[in-house]
Amino acid sequence: MHPPQPEATPWRSRFADEARSERPDLATLCLLVGAEADPAFDETGLDVAHIELDRLAGLLPYGLREPEAWVAALASLLGERCGFRGTPGCYERLESSLLPEVLRRRRGLPILLSVVWLEVARRAGAPAYGVALPGHFVVGFGDPSEPVLADPFAGGRLLTGADAELLVAGATGEPLVPSMLVPAGPLQIVLRILNNIRAWSAARPERTDVALWAVELSLLLPTHPARLRFERAQLLVQRGDFLAGAAEMDAYADIVAAVEPTAAATIRQRANAARSMLN
Repeated sequence: MHPPQPEATPWRSRFADEARSERPDLATLCLLVGAEADPAFDETGLDVAHIELDRLAGLLPYGLREPEAWVAALASLLGERCGFRGTPGCYERLESSLLPEVLRRRRGLPILLSVVWLEVARRAGAPAYGVALPGHFVVGFGDPSEPVLADPFAGGRLLTGADAELLVAGATGEPLVPSMLVPAGPLQIVLRILNNIRAWSAARPERTDVALWAVELSLLLPTHPARLRFERAQLLVQRGDFLAGAAEMDAYADIVAAVEPTAAATIRQRANAARSMLN
């Protein structure tokens, strides 16, 4: 049985192609996520965003070498002059996860502000990379084994080792371990952004439309949690598409049956229950 596929649109096709390219472009992927949320977003909007990132990179001073100098320059430009930073209210707004809106409003979640930093820094030749600390994304500079960390959400505050440990302890209650400092690739960053959008919509039952496109974009990434298939099925049922949701549940049950037969049987029962809602 072939499960129902997410709707193919030009933007989604472009997202899938970019995600599967040899060197996925982080800014483009994030802008295409924004296109899902804004029906008015067009090719001009995509170009304008890239031009703005280029413009910001052109405002950085030449000749920077040391990681600390890059942090200071980016904090001065993006944090102070341009006002890119976060506020507690950012966590309540979908716009805080959408790069076109973050570039316009200059407010966003830590990971989106980090994307702005990364893309401006990359264009200027800085040795920058994303660092996916639990609960709080930051930007690293220099040698990843001894990174210099900055927090774009705080306007680019330079983080000491103790600061990073406090961020991790506050989010997980666990100590900071070296694996948390490994640079995050573009696809990891985009999946985390989509996870944030899914979490935002999960707290708002009336926004299953947002939850569905966030799941469907996640499924277009080359690697993603298999359970997202089941989440999509549940969302389809919630939105009244009972047959498509049931078919997706059956397909997911086929995947898990070899390792979790009991779970597969339960999923098939839910698929039958979804079909019965048509009677």
